[in-house]
Amino acid sequence: MITAGEFIEAARACGFGLYTGVPCSYLTPFINHVISTPDLRYVGTVNEGDAVAVAAGAELGGMPAVVMFQNSGLGNAVNPLTSLAWAFRVPMLLIVTWRGQPGGAADEPQHELMGRITPQLLEAMDIPWEPFPAESGAIAAALERACAHMRREGRPYALVMSKGAVAPSDLEARQSQPQQRLPAGFIEEELVPRVTRRAMLRAVQMALREDDIVIATTGYTGRELYALEDRPCQLYMVGSMGCAAGIGLGLAIAQPERRVIVIDGDGALLMRLGTMATLGMERPRNLLHILLDNGMHESTGGQATVSVNVDFRALARAVGYPRAMIVSDPDELREYVDWRVPGLRLLHVPIRPGIAADLPRPEMGPAEVAARLRRHLGVPAPFGG
Repeated sequence: MITAGEFIEAARACGFGLYTGVPCSYLTPFINHVISTPDLRYVGTVNEGDAVAVAAGAELGGMPAVVMFQNSGLGNAVNPLTSLAWAFRVPMLLIVTWRGQPGGAADEPQHELMGRITPQLLEAMDIPWEPFPAESGAIAAALERACAHMRREGRPYALVMSKGAVAPSDLEARQSQPQQRLPAGFIEEELVPRVTRRAMLRAVQMALREDDIVIATTGYTGRELYALEDRPCQLYMVGSMGCAAGIGLGLAIAQPERRVIVIDGDGALLMRLGTMATLGMERPRNLLHILLDNGMHESTGGQATVSVNVDFRALARAVGYPRAMIVSDPDELREYVDWRVPGLRLLHVPIRPGIAADLPRPEMGPAEVAARLRRHLGVPAPFGG
């Protein structure tokens, strides 16, 4: 195991000054160290492809960059890695975490397939890779091999990070959150978070009816909903970050007589913000979109999102949501969920961070949760399976 500082200082000596990417729990020490170092720059992006683009622009401007993300997001980066970095011969150092590594640490089921194929994907994109250095004495040689390839070929090189390669590093609170830069007067009383995610999820459950369907986004949301009360109508997402609203739209179309409640998160929604435009165009009358916004990627170490600078109500209205409002009180949220008037709505719910120390995970795997929902809806197994 190495410290984040050991690697980052060695990388700084090689000229790397900018770090960009999407948080992963394996990467928390790196991101925290960079954010807490005044003369280094971290750009948090809403998806992995954007991180590749940011790094390409930085390198073209004379600032070599490091791109960091989880292997589950490697697919999001395929297009810019192949058509931008490769085509334009723009070098960058990739640090890709190896979730679901065969023979490695036990991991969540959504990482199993990507864990098996991560090396092949990198190789298919003509990106040479090696394991991330887990010992101090291996750092310099790994960076030299990476830099030699980037000098010679002008293209990316990847270090694939296993769990436990880097020691933990705390984030300095003074630098953990961005400053709000929305127009003066935007900050409203309702935007000040007073309650926790758990309180708001309890309010949602109290207003549910038997024919409702609930989609809980990736991260702590599904786990807290499960901890409060496990129900057959609830789908707890794992992986596929940002896809909750898209899944909800498909269900709303397939089950027009049922109401679909999507419980989203700020980091997840920002990653797939274009889905809101699709929802605004389709305007499913039976979909309620609830955004729980704590301003951070809480399940990966608390790195800030850019939600503090986004007026989600204005955005929803701009893309065609008939109604959008801020909800800051659990009783008010329960009333809105209980309100059965048809029509697409966004409820922007600011929340305080914080979770129970013993928060459980669902005992059923994702496939079992999906099968249970199908049975609850009376839908046959796909293709007669």
